[in-house]
Amino acid sequence: MKKFTPELTYKTSRSSGAGGQNVNKVETAVTVMWKVSDSEFFNNFQKELIYNKLKNRINLEGILQLTVSESRTQLQNKKIATEKILEIVNDSIIIPKTRFKTKPSKAKVQKRLDSKKKLSDKKEDRRFKY
Repeated sequence: MKKFTPELTYKTSRSSGAGGQNVNKVETAVTVMWKVSDSEFFNNFQKELIYNKLKNRINLEGILQLTVSESRTQLQNKKIATEKILEIVNDSIIIPKTRFKTKPSKAKVQKRLDSKKKLSDKKEDRRFKY
């Protein structure tokens, strides 16, 4: 994934939340941006998967954007943002296994019918007979 990281661009901004006066002075929040269509790391099929699975996170220009302000240092936030975007992209290109429909075995079906018949007979025996 080291080849992938030069395609990322970073933008810093002021973080909200705890940090005292530091929050008002230092731009610690990091926004990582990646233009999906310009990527040389993924083929067209993988890009299509990324677009389909991350369509809610990709803007109209085709840029995947992620903002991180977890840490009080810009460097740590940059590292976290890079890891998160890599994780998101990696998860989006995984193709889930297709699920095949299965039938219950004949023995299981027979066992279920037998138990139903047994319960039915038990309840039938409880009834008052004239």
